[in-house]
Amino acid sequence: MVIALFASLVVFFMINIPIAIAIALASIVAIVVQGNIPFIIVVQKMFTATDSFPLMAVPFFILGGSLMEYGGISRRLVDFAYSIVGKAHGGLALVAIIASMFFGAISGSAAATTAAIGSILIPAMVRKGYDRKYSTAVQAAAGTLGVMIPPSIPLVIYGVLTGVSIGALFMGGIVPGILVGITLMVVASRIAKKRGYSGDEKPSFQRIAYSFKNAILALLMPLIILGGIYGGVFTPTEAAVVAVVYGFIVGFFIYRELKLKDLWNILVNTVVSTSVIMLIIATASVFGWILASQQVPQLVAKTILSFSTNPIIILALVNILLLFLGTFMETVAAIIIVVPVLLPIITQIGVDPLHFGLIVVVNLAIGMVTPPLGVCLFVGCGISDITLEDISRAVWPFLIAMIIDILIITYVPAVSTFLPRMLGM
Repeated sequence: MVIALFASLVVFFMINIPIAIAIALASIVAIVVQGNIPFIIVVQKMFTATDSFPLMAVPFFILGGSLMEYGGISRRLVDFAYSIVGKAHGGLALVAIIASMFFGAISGSAAATTAAIGSILIPAMVRKGYDRKYSTAVQAAAGTLGVMIPPSIPLVIYGVLTGVSIGALFMGGIVPGILVGITLMVVASRIAKKRGYSGDEKPSFQRIAYSFKNAILALLMPLIILGGIYGGVFTPTEAAVVAVVYGFIVGFFIYRELKLKDLWNILVNTVVSTSVIMLIIATASVFGWILASQQVPQLVAKTILSFSTNPIIILALVNILLLFLGTFMETVAAIIIVVPVLLPIITQIGVDPLHFGLIVVVNLAIGMVTPPLGVCLFVGCGISDITLEDISRAVWPFLIAMIIDILIITYVPAVSTFLPRMLGM
């Protein structure tokens, strides 16, 4: 049954069947091969997987991010970031990274962050004389911060799957996200300096104050969301609803850039994005149930532990596996399929499940800028009109830096656990 499951999945991937459909078909093939499992199980597992209150946070965070994008939030965040670092070498590249950190704290999505900030800054960098491939690579790498810095949709999925507090996961993602952001800025600045991408003149205090005033409502949103969660005012799901209400009020009544005619496109995009994620969750749950019923997690754990019980070696193997899966598997599907298999191993060697959640998400975020799947690469290419081959060569310095970051996050647990433990989460 397991052989049929994986063999058919590989075949479906090779013929380019969409990942959710491929997972569903592979699961059905395995059930047919087994022969004694009623098909009603498939429907039951799919329904149960999506019938979850915490998962309601997913469409609301997507909707809140879209409202902020259409409401002029991303432009104000870019202006504020530019007032801070625009004078440095490669100033616009640094702005792309900082603005992506700000917007990631609103949207929870890497693709949305890449699109919202990239649509402004990639053309701006090109007009400034930056190489088009470099500009796109910077933004694609920065877009991954959207799933590291809370709120993060993959962290919500991991929390639902494992029972780890979503609020603790959000708090745990702050330092790793900042670490990756700073590392990307260092790499972008060194490349820019080498290529002679100079910055603008030092901005005046008045300009910084003005841009901060314009962006203050956008900057307050993450504080309201995270402060409400950690203060016990509302749950992560309720926080997502607050984000939607806040985004609509700010964009429609205060900034007045959000128009009623925009709501249709915003809602359609939200429904489509949510449907894709939920279908992946539903089908991956059937896949995961088959693996569990055949005791695959226990078999994998036994096999890996037979090679070594050294946590350093096991975590290295886990990182390699996650980096590999991230190159061709969608993040949500990878979390749902892989985490139940790896979690028993991780707990046996004494790794905190909260720490492991950040290891998983950051590894899979790197996959978003790694060919051939690399969703952030495709979004960036769509904006800058370059080929996947072009951006794949330009993004390597950033990939290497992010891999160094994942090693730090993996082997220095305090990077992920310090803030949650300090707050008693």
